[in-house]
Amino acid sequence: MKMGVPSAYLGVILIWSTTPLAILWSSQEVGFVFGVSSRMLIGAVLALIIAALMGAGMVWHRRAMLAYMAAGFGIFGSMMGVYWSAQYIPTGWISVIFGISPIVTALMARLWLDAEPLTRPRLFGMLTGLSGLLVIFGSSLSLHDQAALGVLGILVAVSIHCASAVWIKRIRPEVPAIVQTSGGLLFAAPLFLAAWLVSGAMLPDQLSTRTIGAIAYLALLGSVLGFALYYYVLSKVDATRVALLTLITPLCALALGHVLNHEPLSLQIIAGSLLILTGLATFELSGKTERIRARFLRY
Repeated sequence: MKMGVPSAYLGVILIWSTTPLAILWSSQEVGFVFGVSSRMLIGAVLALIIAALMGAGMVWHRRAMLAYMAAGFGIFGSMMGVYWSAQYIPTGWISVIFGISPIVTALMARLWLDAEPLTRPRLFGMLTGLSGLLVIFGSSLSLHDQAALGVLGILVAVSIHCASAVWIKRIRPEVPAIVQTSGGLLFAAPLFLAAWLVSGAMLPDQLSTRTIGAIAYLALLGSVLGFALYYYVLSKVDATRVALLTLITPLCALALGHVLNHEPLSLQIIAGSLLILTGLATFELSGKTERIRARFLRY
């Protein structure tokens, strides 16, 4: 049965919303390098198995391999940045800071893909969403000194993630999403393995049920299903609208962090979240209005 874009879009939101908390739980006892490396190595194996079961064999033509490389660099760079930063900031902040990716992606897409220009309404929506992120970010100043390092790490991860998405759109590999996922994870797996070896390559003596569950959840849903749905959506809609996912998931991630990990949820965070929703609505509605107007003028 063929999955629709709205269903895939919703799936990405659900998975990305729960991923930050799972990242923290998978790394607290074993260190971030082992947490991310074990997740990605298991995910690469699972992706190949699922691709084979679905009858989607790997494709090795030039554009496909370039896309695997672009995805692999994006997975490695962004995930290492996220896992490292999760040591220093609340899990909800991972998604919140990733909310600036629509702006970064839009600028990159405009430069590399000759995407549609940023009209004033869309720019206003983006800036409104960004202002909401800045309001929420202000509450992080009350955290410890290392929170700034965590923010910097997430900003680097955002830049790598957005560059990878635009790069893949530019390549246009035209391969199934699960194949794109498998190829990206295959390319990234040796990089994660090398990072683990450089860090000391020590296996933990024992793992708690929560840690094992978090790593398994991230490997299957976060790495395989999550990336497959993401690349599927990426293949169907423009890169800027894919990046708008990160304006929705912060709200869900903040709520989960508050309920499950007792992370603070102040009035400042709520106000910033409302600004994010306003910016998202403005961007989406202005885009639809422009398309309807263009269609009308065509006739």
